[in-house]
Amino acid sequence: MDKAALTVGVLTPHAATGPEVEIPVMASATLEVKVARIPRHGDSTTTIPKPASTAAYLRAVATPAALRPAVESLRDASVDAIAYASTTSGYAIGPAAEADLTEHLRQLAGVPVVTSGLAATQALKTFGIRRITLVHPPWFEEEMAKLGARYFQDQDIEVVTVTATSLPQHPDQVRPEQVIAFVSEQVDVSTEAVFIAGNGFRAAAAIEELERRTGRLILEANQVLLWSILAATGTKLQIEGNGTLFRTGLANA
Repeated sequence: MDKAALTVGVLTPHAATGPEVEIPVMASATLEVKVARIPRHGDSTTTIPKPASTAAYLRAVATPAALRPAVESLRDASVDAIAYASTTSGYAIGPAAEADLTEHLRQLAGVPVVTSGLAATQALKTFGIRRITLVHPPWFEEEMAKLGARYFQDQDIEVVTVTATSLPQHPDQVRPEQVIAFVSEQVDVSTEAVFIAGNGFRAAAAIEELERRTGRLILEANQVLLWSILAATGTKLQIEGNGTLFRTGLANA
């Protein structure tokens, strides 16, 4: 077996699969993904309080102390970078706290650390985008829709938020053609770009067709993670398809 061009550690508080499926497919290269899921109630070294809401739980786990055991396991696995794959965690704590957390984790792991929200923001800024349609999967709660809008608004990006309630509730049942049909109907003349949020919302296979139909930049949570990982590690991989982001944005990341 060929040595992996890159070994990526995926750190996540979610049970649904996402980046570990989509990142290797998008990379079309020998790329290894190792996953560390954060225990719902902590482990022998940490205690995670019972959440009053999804956002409360995400805030409780998005701390260096709560994440330390999982990060150390990835560090011991000799990963080249870590992706904190939770768009909603960024929503829950906000972009400033997310940037601080990323730096703490980088110091702990000794490798670059990227997050979905910050990667999406950097991609939008790279392309000079000021107004987006933010698409959430049907399993996102109303609280997350509000937090998501605020997350980008706090960074001077105008947001129209839509939740894909017509799509299946289970991530494994969502198909690219369903995503294409739904998102295409949400793009109006004021939309400069679309961000399909949620790392368990596996929509990468819809990106190319959506860009063709809408004429807009289409970003997706796992796509921007890969883009950010490549930029952070200086890794040169030829990414075929998967949107304008990989064709013109990497050099400016």
